[in-house]
Amino acid sequence: MAQVTVTIDGKAYRMACEEGQEDHLIDLAGRLDRYVLHLKGEFGEIGDQRVTVMAGIMVMDELAELQKRVMGMESEIATLRKTRDDALIKADKNDAALTGALAGLAERMERLSDKLNADRGPA
Repeated sequence: MAQVTVTIDGKAYRMACEEGQEDHLIDLAGRLDRYVLHLKGEFGEIGDQRVTVMAGIMVMDELAELQKRVMGMESEIATLRKTRDDALIKADKNDAALTGALAGLAERMERLSDKLNADRGPA
């Protein structure tokens, strides 16, 4: 288990994380620190615990909005996939119908050719 020190609101916190996740944890802490600094700039010194709770709520609000967007995009993707699948099925049916029509036409042409050759008699 790796250990890193992150700084939030000027205070250092020693934290453990999985190997290779150190930079990610430092980045997350930096993002939370920006929320805290923003709130302190807006409201002044209102207490560490209160600022932390407000920052946490802001992060959760942002997460909830992103989750709604992801759900909307997943729904749109499902609709697009169904439309694509329906179009592929229709294209396959059209291909089959066209292939059948061409085969029928070729067969008729063969019969006509045979009949014309038979009507001419031996050469």
